[in-house]
Amino acid sequence: MKKKILVTRWIFPEIIERLAASCVVDFHDQDTALPPEMLADRLADKDGAITFLTDRIDGTVLAHAKRLKVVSNVAVGYNNFDLAALTRAGVMATNTPDVLTETTADTVWALLLASARRVVAADKWVRAGNWKGWQFHDPWYGQDVHHATLGILGMGRIGRAVARRASGFAMRVLYHNRHRLPPESEAGAQWVAFDELLAQSDFLVVMIPYSPAVHHLIDAEALARMKPTAHLINVARGGIVDEAALIEALQHNRIAGAALDVFENEPHVDPRFFALENVVLTPHIGSSTRATRFAMASLAADNLLAALAGRRPPNLLNPEVLAS
Repeated sequence: MKKKILVTRWIFPEIIERLAASCVVDFHDQDTALPPEMLADRLADKDGAITFLTDRIDGTVLAHAKRLKVVSNVAVGYNNFDLAALTRAGVMATNTPDVLTETTADTVWALLLASARRVVAADKWVRAGNWKGWQFHDPWYGQDVHHATLGILGMGRIGRAVARRASGFAMRVLYHNRHRLPPESEAGAQWVAFDELLAQSDFLVVMIPYSPAVHHLIDAEALARMKPTAHLINVARGGIVDEAALIEALQHNRIAGAALDVFENEPHVDPRFFALENVVLTPHIGSSTRATRFAMASLAADNLLAALAGRRPPNLLNPEVLAS
């Protein structure tokens, strides 16, 4: 008998066709999140699910999903999972690392350069008809990226990919993890303490995964330790940065700029950001190319089908489930 699965929002038709070859697929074919009550209801008779970062899978949902064996997140992050609750329920949890690494690193550099050279504000200024001619004493002075110091908070796969690209700009690269990496994994970067990373970085890229332990790690105190010429780039998770503190720092030019692809209360964006010309805002597009999103969906399908076939999924987050 075919296993029953839920796909919680729109995904590529080729992936649905592949899943349907061996599963009975309940497909929410809209690119919107299911309300929590509906998500729980539709999981009630399912053996597995393909989920997205907007789907909160916790004890409340799992109480309605007694048959569930696996949830397969189409994301590298999994802070939408209560991993402890999933493990207690004996449900395998998986994610999609690696396939989005290079694309997300490209996005980091797009945001960094846009912030450094004031690309978005300058574009708006031209579109408004304000440009009357080239000037030497230019009101659009930006900051040099070449030979500057790049700080990476979280030197995982994407952090290392960001660091590799910095060599093209002849940058000095610093990073901070809780533990220093082996030298062969540092991608030419130097480990420093957190406070030193804040103080020395011209461009600080936030790459750590979200957890309650790092909520508002970049707060008013951390921002005050940064250079007034520094730029903050966040492509990790919104809750790592205290947005109210960041807005105040930008309003008073305590740092030069910021570029954000993630927000504390997505899709809500604090409207105070909209009045600021020294911030670049994008709608969580870090992995957003068709090729990468398709690779993520394919890997999520691999994880799901392996688990339902009784095999260990390639990207299992809670292997202790298999030992129980």
